[in-house]
Amino acid sequence: HATEQAKEEVKKVLSVLNHHLNTRTFLVGERVSLADISVVCSMIWLYKQVLEPSFRQPYPNVTRWFQTCVNQPQFKTVLGEVKLCGKMAQFDPKKFSDMQPKKDGPSKKDAPPKKEKAGKEGGKPQEKKKEEKEAAPAEEEMDECEAALAAEPKTKDPFAHLPKSAFVMDEFKRKYSNEDTLTVAVPHFWEHFDKEGYSIWYGEYKYAEELTMTFMSCNLIMGMFQRLDKLRKNGFASVILFGGNNDSSISGIWIFRGQDLAFTLSDDWQIDYESYAWRKLDPDSAETKTMVKEYFAWEGEFKHVGKPFNQGKCFK
Repeated sequence: HATEQAKEEVKKVLSVLNHHLNTRTFLVGERVSLADISVVCSMIWLYKQVLEPSFRQPYPNVTRWFQTCVNQPQFKTVLGEVKLCGKMAQFDPKKFSDMQPKKDGPSKKDAPPKKEKAGKEGGKPQEKKKEEKEAAPAEEEMDECEAALAAEPKTKDPFAHLPKSAFVMDEFKRKYSNEDTLTVAVPHFWEHFDKEGYSIWYGEYKYAEELTMTFMSCNLIMGMFQRLDKLRKNGFASVILFGGNNDSSISGIWIFRGQDLAFTLSDDWQIDYESYAWRKLDPDSAETKTMVKEYFAWEGEFKHVGKPFNQGKCFK
């Protein structure tokens, strides 16, 4: 039976998706992407009409992901409130037959005169209409996806309200990446740093007692960096993991444009920052000079930490 076969195909796809989403919030990366928009739009009628509670129960990751997506403001703008299926829609052969377009057209009696009259040219309008009819379903299928993309608001630059600064972040990053840290990058930083246009912050992870394996702690740092991707142009950080397995801490030096914590400027940047304790540093103090040197170079005494250096990660 075609319906049963289709259900089995759906189960196979859901199993693959469920496995993929076992360790992920979204299909690709840490944010909604075109992949999520396309797949949600493809699955919307499945969730509305087919996936009743018992059917979707083995695939909790897929349902969690689907609900996370459709409850995003941009999705809601286009799709409205998406109510999950309570009872699976049943196939009604009579209703299905009534809904199908009648392919034979008016009647067979009318067909020959049209053929005779039309000749070679007469077939063209019919062919054109046929093409239009065939094209229409494809357009309808894309409607929700295109609308979801079109409805996504163009993000404003969160730093647009700030005056221009003479400090060129990209130039410093090039020095830091390509030349010696202590003899070139750090001196360049202090020579060009604009303390009116930028600020320096010390961030320390609040829940050190919860950190276990060092590789997991590194994943924690890199996950935060990935979610802050759009902050890279106006930010820089050197974050260090200190200690070892089950006895570690995370802290770092962050440079932001402006005098406030940059995370508050965009909803997209607020996922992780509250897990850290933040302290604004005085760029003229000896303490700040030492901390910037040690965190940028990944070497030094790190007196305030009390644990040995394990490894460092850069946000640039």
